[in-house]
Parts: sequence; C-alpha cells; structure tokens
Amino acid sequence: MISYSIAAALQSALFDRVIVSTDDEEIACVAKTFGAEVPFMRPCELADDQTGTMDVVAHAIRFLASGGLSDLTAVCCIYATAPFIRHEDIRQGLSLLETGNWQYVFAATNFAAPIFRSFQKDASGGLKMFFPEHFPTRSQDLPEALHDAGQFYWGKPAAWLSAAKVFDRLSTVVLLPRWRVHDIDTEDDWLRAELIWGSLDRAAQGISRIE
Repeated sequence: MISYSIAAALQSALFDRVIVSTDDEEIACVAKTFGAEVPFMRPCELADDQTGTMDVVAHAIRFLASGGLSDLTAVCCIYATAPFIRHEDIRQGLSLLETGNWQYVFAATNFAAPIFRSFQKDASGGLKMFFPEHFPTRSQDLPEALHDAGQFYWGKPAAWLSAAKVFDRLSTVVLLPRWRVHDIDTEDDWLRAELIWGSLDRAAQGISRIE
C-alpha cells in the first residue's frame, strides 16, 4: 500500500528527495523498490504506537541537516496508508504553503453529518448528546465541520521542529471530497477502500474502452 503514496510523491515532481522513515527492513525494501530513499532506519524510541508524526518528521529533518541539507524550505509528510492520494492535491498544498500565509497545509474533508447533533451511549445504554444545546437546531443551520483526511501535511521546517500545532489559525487545508478520504486503520477501512477502488477502476476501464 505504501507504493501509492510513493508514486504520488514522485508524480508530483515537487520533491528533491522522497524519503521513507521506517524501522522495518521489509518496508524499507518495498520503499526502495518503488523509488523512494531509505537513508536511515528510524530509531526504536520513535517506532512505537505512541510516537507522533511531529517527532518522526522532526527526526528526518535533523538527519538531513546533519548531512548538510540545511536549506529546506518545505517538508511534506505523506502517510503510508493513503491509497487515494493524488499528486494534484499535493501540488495544491504546496502552492498554498508558498503564499507565505500558513505554516501548515494539509488534506481535509467535511463530516458527513453535523457533529453538533452527535451523541453517545452512556453506561446504562441510554443516549447523551455531546452538544445538547443544539438539539432544537436544524442541521442546515449548523456550521460545517472538517476533519483531517490522513493523507499529507505540508509544513515549514521550523514549524515541524518546534512542534507547532497543526490544527490552528496558521494552518489551512486542501479540501477533498469525502469519497476520496480513506485512512486505512481497520479491516472495515480496508474493505470500504477496496470497494470504492474497484468501482473507480471499472469506471476508468470503461472510459478507456470508449476512447
């Protein structure tokens, strides 16, 4: 699956280097096969389930700086679990970053339903609204809410190194349609992604036959 992310990065023609950070030899081998570099193996303290993206990207930046590459102007983190990523979106993200108005630009999409009318089950099985004050509010009168698409994150090197907040006023987004947002974390995510990918592939083949 990581090959899709590598391919999108290479197809964008934006990057001086496309690097995969991993502690796994098999992943490193696959990454190299598809055209990425693996100039270092990620240290074990940055390879557990609790390690955040910020620390991993900052480690890569410091590694490059130690090798003499200290004039970085932008760094993009692309997740390995984003098979629907498109190089056009990555290019749009960099264009926004280069305006100078933002320290991060990342992919996002909108929630399918208003989050202000969301609820959860309590210990007894009953329901409790997260925002009970909005029970009488019509859905169409509530503001749109966005969420991270889990695809790519452009950032200024200084922002990565200082662990500046991503979801903040100095960040903006490339807005994607919901059907193109499939962050693969669970078996259900995988199944839905396969179904949509199959539909897109069949549609593409149909267009090719017509042309």
